[in-house]
This record gives sequence, structure tokens and C-alpha cells, in this order.
Amino acid sequence: MIVGVLGAAVGRSHGAMFCAGAKRGFSVAPLSQSILLKRLEEIVPAYQERVKKLRKEHGHVKLGEVTVDQVYGGMRGIKGLVTETSLLDADEGIEFRGYTIPQCQELLPRAPGGEEPLPEGLYWLLVTGEIPTTEQVNALTAEFHARSTIPDHVESILRSLPASMHPMTQFSIGIMALQTESKFARAYNEGVRKTEYWKYIFEDNMDMIARLPKVAATVFHNTYNH
Repeated sequence: MIVGVLGAAVGRSHGAMFCAGAKRGFSVAPLSQSILLKRLEEIVPAYQERVKKLRKEHGHVKLGEVTVDQVYGGMRGIKGLVTETSLLDADEGIEFRGYTIPQCQELLPRAPGGEEPLPEGLYWLLVTGEIPTTEQVNALTAEFHARSTIPDHVESILRSLPASMHPMTQFSIGIMALQTESKFARAYNEGVRKTEYWKYIFEDNMDMIARLPKVAATVFHNTYNH
């Protein structure tokens, strides 16, 4: 799943920076009571073991060759990263965790009276590989609302930017300013174990998704109603 892959990637990229003198028995940022996090805590360990076994038994296997044309042509067709969230087939179209768009439209929960699936349901599917229940989707929606407040300093920074600045530049600045709220950064600095990285990455991921609409709305107001 995506959080497992992200956790492993972060573990590799920050391995050389990990503080050898980090204290044991440390206290890190508390985790949320997220219903999705609880589900991931049930399924991630088996996934991690599967990846560990795969790398041990098949880590030497070559996945292909790289040509000069591919390197100069934008790396098209080069196998470089593992992703399990979606598959784009030239003939069959896109699939999300093995489900086609029509299947997602049929199986994922909708809002009362709605005709299309709720985005929270698709997010649950992408992260876990499972079709969520209506109760799970409603709980996830409520959690995003609870996480949606942006800090005062982020709003102040965005409102101080000139209206002539490109909206995507403003949006990027807002996202970067949210780094002060990173649970992973705090946990990492306090010496959290690599096997626990994914939980704090998940927390940051949830916070970021929840806060993006308010960041975008502030940018819109700054640009068009300054």
C-alpha cells in the first residue's frame, strides 16, 4: 500500500541522517485515533513482511534495460518505482486497486441522493486496497473536517503575498509553510524508529489533504478579491 511504500522510501532517504544518539524511551508526537490509521495498523505489518520477503528472494532480479533514447525522452517506459494504487492500460483504461472506474462508481459509497462516489471512499480504497463501508467513509469525512484548520501564520503569509503572484506559487508557499505542523518531522527529530515512520507520514498526509481546501480558498481570495 502507498503508506508502506512511502515509509520505506523515507527510511532510505533519511537513513544517513538518522541520529545515532537518539534516545530510547523517547516521547514523540501522539498519533490520532483515526479509523483509517487503526485499519492500516492491522494490515501494514503483513505488507511490510511481504515486501521484505520479496526483496530478499528476488532483489537481484533485473526488471529491464534502459536505452539512451529513453533517458533523453523523459524516461518513458523505464521501470523506476513501485506503485500499487493505480494501473493505466492503453486498452483497458485506468484501474484503481484493480477496480475500473465503472466498478468504483458502482461499489464506493455515495452521499445521500448523490450519483457519484464520495472522494473519501476512493481515498480509502487507494490507501488500503479495500472497498470501505458507508460508516467508514462518513468517519473519514468527519476526520478531514476536524483536521482542516490552518495555523494563523500560514494564513498571514498567504495574505501578505502580492495578488500578482501566480496562484500556484502562492499555493506552494502555503504548503511549505505548513511544515511547522509536521508530525513526522517532530517524531523524526525525537528518534522514532524507522518501522514507525509510516504512521507519522500518514498523519501528515491526512492533515495536508484536510488543509488544502482552505489554503486554496485563501489563495483564490488573495488573487481575485485582494
